[in-house]
Amino acid sequence: MAEITAALVKELRERSGVGMMDCKKALVENDGNIEAAIDWLRAKGLSKAAKKADRVAAEGLVAVASKEDGKGEVAAAIEFNAETDFVARNELFQNAAKSFAQLGLEHHSVEALHGAELEAGKTVQDEVTNMIATIGENMQLRRAARLSVSEGVVSTYVHNAVSPGVGRIGVLVALEGEGDKTALRELGRKIAMHVAATAPLSLNTDDLDPAAIEKERTVLTEKAKEEGRPEAMIAKIVEGQINKFQKDVVLSKQPFVMDPDVTIEQLVANSAKELGSSNLHLAGFVRLALGEGVEKVEGPDFASEVASMMGGN
Repeated sequence: MAEITAALVKELRERSGVGMMDCKKALVENDGNIEAAIDWLRAKGLSKAAKKADRVAAEGLVAVASKEDGKGEVAAAIEFNAETDFVARNELFQNAAKSFAQLGLEHHSVEALHGAELEAGKTVQDEVTNMIATIGENMQLRRAARLSVSEGVVSTYVHNAVSPGVGRIGVLVALEGEGDKTALRELGRKIAMHVAATAPLSLNTDDLDPAAIEKERTVLTEKAKEEGRPEAMIAKIVEGQINKFQKDVVLSKQPFVMDPDVTIEQLVANSAKELGSSNLHLAGFVRLALGEGVEKVEGPDFASEVASMMGGN
């Protein structure tokens, strides 16, 4: 049995919004596995913050860049992490994030970006290493993504921007097809703002990760049993909830936040008619939110440290 520490209970409470005793019980039932404990709380109908379950805090910046050339348009987003928000406000750190995003326009993976040359004989990874030595904090160029279209636009949006092109959430939206570039870019920006707000899991239903669907089905089935639903009805009830879940997390099926009467799919179709475009479609999106999935390690609080030094428990 894993040790259920106060720090572990505190983290689960912050991530789930559930009381301390229920959090402790969930961790005991799931051998200290915090992700399994979150699902257990959801199944019991206790979790008040299920949508926050995968949003673990980390510091740094997300940066975006874009360009248009004779081959079409391309945009890139990167996540550059540091230990503290103080460093993220540093101009040197911000400029580095912007330069990495610019290089991301030419490279298809974060691994390739690490080895990309900033200047003769100096790679991105060399620059990160130098910054660690100069600033004194651990840093990591953690993620990179890129979208391109041969016809159309790739719009960008940065939420909570601290300077142009850098902030805490970066979004790319690719609209492929013919149409006025200015109008398409504005449409793409609005969809990107929607993506920043709703955090969809996939573009279309067919793209949704089967594991995500199965996980949701398991949680909903356990929840239905806890609620005492008739055994013969559970499968039908859960299937209806799964259909709703897919509409909630699939971008094309989501109601547009600026006009909930239309879905994103309908918004693009309506815009295509207005622009006289026969082939306009939403080709892809990227959403990078700072710190997603990063395990945040916290030591004991100051009072606990003092008590420990004085021989307290």
